[in-house]
Amino acid sequence: MSKHMYSTANLTDKELKEQGNRLFSLRRYEDAMNCYTKAIIKNPSVATYFTNRALCHLKMKRWEATCQDCRRALDIDNNQVKGHFFLGQALVELDCYDEAIKHLHRANDLAREQKLNFGDDIAAQIRIARKKRWNVQEEKRIAQEIELQAYLNRLISEDMQRRIEAIKLENSNEEEVNNKIPKIEEECNNYTSELNNLFSKMDERRRKRDVPDYLCGKISFEILNEPVITPSGITYEKKDIEEHLERVGHFDPVTRVKLTADQLIPNFTMKEVVDAFLQDNEWALDY
Repeated sequence: MSKHMYSTANLTDKELKEQGNRLFSLRRYEDAMNCYTKAIIKNPSVATYFTNRALCHLKMKRWEATCQDCRRALDIDNNQVKGHFFLGQALVELDCYDEAIKHLHRANDLAREQKLNFGDDIAAQIRIARKKRWNVQEEKRIAQEIELQAYLNRLISEDMQRRIEAIKLENSNEEEVNNKIPKIEEECNNYTSELNNLFSKMDERRRKRDVPDYLCGKISFEILNEPVITPSGITYEKKDIEEHLERVGHFDPVTRVKLTADQLIPNFTMKEVVDAFLQDNEWALDY
């Protein structure tokens, strides 16, 4: 048993939390977690103790335990940013992307409402989660296309064999049969080649699939549809920034500078850039 274990016996739950915080800053996550656990035993009604322990689990890549502690924290206080944030991160690691994105968006909204500064941390996690979800969907599409390609190749091959057998049955002249078979084989081989070239081009275009961050809104993280720019020079999706101004407060979410709806100006240049990108990359509509 480590020395700090003996020194925690008579500490209050708040002192145990502070001890845990010191150990956490030293990257002694297991020891910090033990302190938070003792704080929870003494006072299980404080959500922060659970999120502090959840962060220890997160650092040690214990995803299920992270989720469990975050859910307990959110049961106590559903407006706790870190509860949603850490839960979202753990859910990404468990491949639960839809739920992860829901909690990360909630964390992002709450951080803005509570005027907490998480820098780009939450936004970055949302981008990671959306990208991973997209990649999973993309893998499914690729698997379906590979299956379709194999099926079509098989149909061409079977059609070639049927045509050859039909010629053999219809013609008794062996020389005439031998003359026709190479033509059928060549025709079917050309079909196969064209088909595989078509799928190869699709695969090549897939490798280039990526939506640049600057084409996505800073609130919804979806591709800009009606971009507007603020006096601070930040571009947002119109409906998202208007909702923020109405529901959260009259300030720019990024710069925190005072902002009202009448100061929003349509960003026609960005609209042209987005439209040009979508014209060349229709797949991005599902991104």
